[in-house]
Amino acid sequence: MLDAVHQIWQECLTIIRDNVDKRSYKTWFEPIKPLRLEETPNERTLTIQVPSRFYYEWLEEHYATLLRKTVGKVMGVNARLVYDILMERDRPEDKKPQIRIPAAPDARRSSPPTVVLRPIPHGIQQQANAQGGTSPAGTISSPPHPVNPPPNLSSPFVIPGIRSPKIDSQLNANYTFDRFIEGDCNRLARSAAWAIAERPSETSFNPFLVYGGVGLGKTHLIQAIGNYAKQHQKIESILYISSERFTNEFVQSIQYNRVSEFSLFYRQIDLLIVDDIQFFGKKEKTQEEFFHIFNALHQSGKQIILSADRPPKDIVGIEERLLSRFQWGLTADVQPPDLETRIAILQRKAEDDGIQIAYDIIEFIAHNITSNIRELEGALIRLLAHSTLRREEIVLSFAKEVLKDLIREVKVDLSIEEILSIVCHYFQIPEDQVRAKTRKQEVVQARQVAMYFAKQFTKHSLKTIGLHFGGRDHSTVIHGIQSVEGYMETDTKFADTIREIQHKIKIQSRS
Repeated sequence: MLDAVHQIWQECLTIIRDNVDKRSYKTWFEPIKPLRLEETPNERTLTIQVPSRFYYEWLEEHYATLLRKTVGKVMGVNARLVYDILMERDRPEDKKPQIRIPAAPDARRSSPPTVVLRPIPHGIQQQANAQGGTSPAGTISSPPHPVNPPPNLSSPFVIPGIRSPKIDSQLNANYTFDRFIEGDCNRLARSAAWAIAERPSETSFNPFLVYGGVGLGKTHLIQAIGNYAKQHQKIESILYISSERFTNEFVQSIQYNRVSEFSLFYRQIDLLIVDDIQFFGKKEKTQEEFFHIFNALHQSGKQIILSADRPPKDIVGIEERLLSRFQWGLTADVQPPDLETRIAILQRKAEDDGIQIAYDIIEFIAHNITSNIRELEGALIRLLAHSTLRREEIVLSFAKEVLKDLIREVKVDLSIEEILSIVCHYFQIPEDQVRAKTRKQEVVQARQVAMYFAKQFTKHSLKTIGLHFGGRDHSTVIHGIQSVEGYMETDTKFADTIREIQHKIKIQSRS
């Protein structure tokens, strides 16, 4: 039944791919492996393998309905879905009984769902690691602990019976999960970080690498893991360090002939957080030392957390054997925040500073500064500083004046009604339908596109824009704008359509 199970799973993936965004599909469904198809007169059972318990829990929480309906549609109403979890360690106490989960659209569970936990075969993984290979494409796994314990170290710096020295974690206490604003731009990274903070070294996410552009919250997120683990005493020794400082300390250890002590110190860390690993590029000796420290920590079951400004495959000047290890666990990206997330960030910043700022000011800043969180918060700090020094109230005109050199305004002199007319003409939809409460897909799309351009090319508030579209509230406008931005990222034809309408609006403005 090997060919049949793969064929059925491919049919399921075809349906799933049309119902989730590209990033979610690649992250949560590509790593799944179809294992077996079992058929009886009354039941057809599909068993799929997922890389970890966290994967299973995430799928059950966010995609359970989609999975069950899809499997039921492909296999029939008597279909059942069984999860088979790949565990990191071959421990007898991790074995659980197998219980089948109904997959048909309207089927009811006869018992609570549990899963099969399957250990990673040691021999296969160890052979791959010895060859410097990476994990199989699309899986999230990590090299297991050695079958036999490592031999006793003969280093004179390892003194049996002596406690490890107390280590200053170097964490910024302000970087916590409570102060980290979650959005679609960072949800995967934040969810994985929380799972690690709750159970350091016990998830498949080891190492955990977060990457993204400047000022998007990578440092905040990776330090939040350390702060949570430290506060709740999840682990004994924690250390946060930048790659630059690591390199400088290593150079000093060479200079003063203390490399052994340097290496021993880092091998004692239970949770090591290294920021901006791209700066290891072309530093061959530093890479070699970090390679050995990484291996020692990983084989000892210690948690490693890394950050970079780009995906591992795009980091220049780092040895392949080290890059492959960076990808043993989970690699997650953080994207520039969407409009709603930017508004939430500014509101939290103002609240933390004890300042009350009108919503239209927050909205103005969030709409016009989109590149990263650091610039967003910097604009707010600048506004508050000018207000304090000049003793002026913060109103919209004041904000525009103070932030004018940070904001590149688009010169389009059109009203919301004129933009609506251009969009409706392009989609060949009457304007009164766009203002009506109809939920027809083509009308909803035209309405959202018109809202998107109304916000982009006018200075009206979200509330005012909503009033022009049948009295809708600002949350509906935010949703419409986000929908357009999301479709542009995943649908090239839709993105071309938006650019074409934008060009028509600009031409109309000049006429």
